[in-house]
Amino acid sequence: MPENTHTKILATVGPATATRAMLEKLVDAGVDAFRFNFSHGTHEEHAERCQAVREISESRGRHIAVIADMQGPKLRVGHFANGKVLLKKGQTFVLDMDETPGDETRVNLPHKEIFAAVKTGDVLLLNDGNITLEVESCDSNHAVTKVLVGGTLSDHKGVNLPNITLPISALTEKDRDDLAFALDLGVDWISLSFVQKAADVKEARELVNGRALIISKLEKPSAIDELEDIIRLSDGIMVARGDLGVECPIQTVPVLQKKIVSACRKYAKPVIVATQMLESMIGAPTPTRAEVSDVATAVYDGADTVMLSAETAVGQYPAETVKMMHNIIEQVEHDPNFYNCIKVAPHGCCESESQGITYAASELARVLPNVAAIVTFTASGFTTFSMAKERPNLPILAITPSEAVARQMGIVWGVRSFINKDVFLSFDLIEEIAIRYVTQCGFGKSGDYIISTAGFPLGRRGMTNMLHTIRIP
Repeated sequence: MPENTHTKILATVGPATATRAMLEKLVDAGVDAFRFNFSHGTHEEHAERCQAVREISESRGRHIAVIADMQGPKLRVGHFANGKVLLKKGQTFVLDMDETPGDETRVNLPHKEIFAAVKTGDVLLLNDGNITLEVESCDSNHAVTKVLVGGTLSDHKGVNLPNITLPISALTEKDRDDLAFALDLGVDWISLSFVQKAADVKEARELVNGRALIISKLEKPSAIDELEDIIRLSDGIMVARGDLGVECPIQTVPVLQKKIVSACRKYAKPVIVATQMLESMIGAPTPTRAEVSDVATAVYDGADTVMLSAETAVGQYPAETVKMMHNIIEQVEHDPNFYNCIKVAPHGCCESESQGITYAASELARVLPNVAAIVTFTASGFTTFSMAKERPNLPILAITPSEAVARQMGIVWGVRSFINKDVFLSFDLIEEIAIRYVTQCGFGKSGDYIISTAGFPLGRRGMTNMLHTIRIP
């Protein structure tokens, strides 16, 4: 049976979903891609789960994407003599390089980079933004702060520095080890945490060296300042609303989400909306009405993928959560006004021949009667990414000789992938192959049209220059 939704679902694998049986349930419930969070778990555990996903994909005839999410630099305070302290509004509190256990007056902050970057008047947020400190004075080894918002601070809680760009790489030594392992494992996407600037993506791309595609997680205000440059250099983007909501005023997150999704559509880069989408289902069998509206909003915005984090990693109802997300997506996509909501602004002009071809294909699909599907023939995925940008009200079938490319489409809006090793042998095979897959999937019947796009010469990467209509006999 053809899949009946366009927006994809990405689920995080964790202790609640580590078994093959549970992973199968999630795939059957509607998961298109799995996220392996390298902040947790061992390499052996990730390898075992990746193997299970590959076997399930083969048994289901699916191409499920695997995303390796790098931890990135985690900025945390040290530990306290009593495990935690209560900070009161107005008191002085010191952050320093001294490894002695902390108390109500001070604590270790083992990050020289922070002391090198902060200055008087800067604001630091601790414990997911629940505690606010203002820097009164600082040097290379300590910062004297005033508590603006107090609360309980316990061992190893996180530190956020809004509007401060730190002189550190997005990849720690741990990340480099994890990255090498994930690439050897054959993951499809690398998710890069703590992206502050476009140069961070360039550094990661050199290390990845074409062995996977790169997702940049946007969770820092400085990344928003270089948004378009980061998108151009990345293969995909994640709206990481957790840290973004701490680093930026929380009321700005919905606006930033729409801005990021729109920019990704402009550059034909898949975009994932993440964090707390169905958070209450970690411990409850049904979500709140607000959460349902949140997922629906992301779908109406035109996001390629919506993500589940703790809901599937440690939640009590992982399969039910995926089913709920699928049901929300299905309901929104059946709204008669849905395609008006996600249609991009009218094109003034197309920046490239490829954009012109895919825009023309989308418009042709809209005005030509009885179009069953759009088929993209792609060696690298470029043609399909460009077609998905237009969000046509039709299935998009990606025909590729590459298994890796087929799996990478697991987070791309509306795309069903198929592997065909003969696809670029002869131009004469295009019609035959397109008709075969469209009819086998149940999308088309005799007399229907298929619209196909490709790069010519066939197999040429990074170029879409052919638009062709096919009539099913």
